[in-house]
Amino acid sequence: MEHWKRTIEAGNRCFIDGDWVQARELYLQALAEAQVLYGRWPDHDMAVAAFVISHHNLADLHLTLGQPEEAAENLCASHERLLQTLADAALHEGLRSAAMHHSRRTYLELLQFIAEHGAFPRTDRLLGAPQRHAWRRTPTATSPGRHYH
Repeated sequence: MEHWKRTIEAGNRCFIDGDWVQARELYLQALAEAQVLYGRWPDHDMAVAAFVISHHNLADLHLTLGQPEEAAENLCASHERLLQTLADAALHEGLRSAAMHHSRRTYLELLQFIAEHGAFPRTDRLLGAPQRHAWRRTPTATSPGRHYH
């Protein structure tokens, strides 16, 4: 987990410095590591948080680059994995509990994203089109990042 933390922090420094290519590379490395740790790390909450943070940091980067559909893909991938975890009774209860805790936040982040940037095919598939219309606003210019942690 320490390696993941160092990688995500290095990515955050690159993001702040405007080094988008290096930030993306580090965020992708952090996500790959988080995917391996997910369900395997003894601290389930930290493992789920690492996974969510990695996806949400990538989403923030894509928004900064003016790529809202790619941001939506990352936000949806994060939330969808948590929902899959919740639905799998064979998984450790601690992991399912951590997924429940974090899924509340990922759901709200998705709703906020849709309100600010509009819906995309994957957000409609994941959340359903009726919810999209309930939250639709005129998309705004790229707003500051919503860093999860």
